[in-house]
Amino acid sequence: MIGPFINSGAIIIGGLFGSAMSRFIPSRLQKGLPATFALASIAIGINMIVKVKFLPVVVMALILGTAIGELCSLEAGITRGAQWLQQRFKKLLPVPHGLSQDEFSQQFTALIALFGASGLGVIGAMTEGLNGSYQLLLVKAMMDLLTSMIFSIVLGPAVAMLASVQLLVQVILFFLAKTIMPYMDAFAYADFTAVGGIIMIAIGFRMAKIMNFAVVNFLPGLILVLPFSYLWRHFMG
Repeated sequence: MIGPFINSGAIIIGGLFGSAMSRFIPSRLQKGLPATFALASIAIGINMIVKVKFLPVVVMALILGTAIGELCSLEAGITRGAQWLQQRFKKLLPVPHGLSQDEFSQQFTALIALFGASGLGVIGAMTEGLNGSYQLLLVKAMMDLLTSMIFSIVLGPAVAMLASVQLLVQVILFFLAKTIMPYMDAFAYADFTAVGGIIMIAIGFRMAKIMNFAVVNFLPGLILVLPFSYLWRHFMG
């Protein structure tokens, strides 16, 4: 199991480097980068959605998954955890100048979904769990290095702590790979990718401050879409 540690290490390096370099970056650039990333997130999400195979499955998984997330208060719980963490380590992880506590918590929570629920990260972790190849996670590590660097310019060194969330998710998927992967055929993966694409669009809207979607509450949909896609294909044709 190498890939999850490489990927998480890239987030730490990018987060710390971006935070250290923020003092040398003009404020207009710091404000422009997240908005540009929001547009990129929306564009990536649209590209992921067009690969859908069974749209009713995606809609059903997203609705039921969001209902579960809302009932379990996933977003609120993660936000409270982020606030508690920031308050406990406020000397090491101060709220960056120009951001309120609420703005910081909202953006930090959205990044948890961005890093922890990436389709490439999910497939990469399961692929390594099956055959030992960590090439996909190596690719994701290079992407996350740049992404964490960009966001740490605005949010500070707290971005580096997201590595722990991603590591936990990928380690779990690594050990569950032999159970999950038989159901992850081309059809299921396409529907899984479509749900991930909707989440990416929601993250983009949230980063652009267009609409504050509770993106963490969407995450159970990523789990539900796999059995839903499998059952739909076998019983509905």
